[in-house]
Amino acid sequence: MTSPITAIIFDFGNVFVKWDARTLYKRFFPNPEAVDSFLREIHFAEWNAHQDAGRSFSDGVKELTSEFPQYAELIQAYDTYWEESITETLTGTIEIAQALKDAGWNLYLLSNFSAEKFLLMQKRYDFLKLFDDTIISGEHKLIKPDPAIYHLTLKRINRAAEECLFIDDSLPNIEVARGLGFHTIFFESPEQLEKDLQN
Repeated sequence: MTSPITAIIFDFGNVFVKWDARTLYKRFFPNPEAVDSFLREIHFAEWNAHQDAGRSFSDGVKELTSEFPQYAELIQAYDTYWEESITETLTGTIEIAQALKDAGWNLYLLSNFSAEKFLLMQKRYDFLKLFDDTIISGEHKLIKPDPAIYHLTLKRINRAAEECLFIDDSLPNIEVARGLGFHTIFFESPEQLEKDLQN
C-alpha cells in the first residue's frame, strides 16, 4: 500500500540540538543540586515557556527580576549566556534529515522556541536550510501542544494531518498530533528514529 505521507515535520530542541538551561548556570553554582534548586525556586520552566509563546527575553527578565530581585544577575545571565544552553548537536538526526531531503521529501520544522533566540540558531546551523518552512512558536504566540499551532502549521504547508509525519521528543505533543490525525514518531535518539522511519 502506498504511503499517504507527503511531508515530514520535525521538532527542533532535543531532536536536532540538545538544550539544557542548567549548563550555563554551572559558572554560578558550586554543584548541580544548587542549580536545580535555583531553577525550581524561580519557577524557571513556567517562566521560560512564556518566551517560547512570544514574550521577549527583555520583558521576561524584567518581570522575573521584579519578583526575585535578589537574583537579578542570575536571571539576566540566562539571556546573556543563552547560547551555552545548547549543549550538543545531534549529527545523526541531521544526517537523517539530509537523506530524506536528498530523497525528495518535503521537510518542515515545528518548534516551541523563542523567536529571537531561533534567529541565533539560524545563524549557527546551516542544516536549517534543509527545511521548506519553519513554524516557530514565538513568532505565532502559540505553543505545542495547543492544537491551534498544529492547525496553523497544516494551513501554512497546505497539507492535511493525514499527509504528515510528525516527529517530536515530547509525548504530550505527540499525543495531541496523533489525535488530530498526524502520523507520529516519538523521538528518543537518532538511531531509534532511523529504525522507526524504516519500519
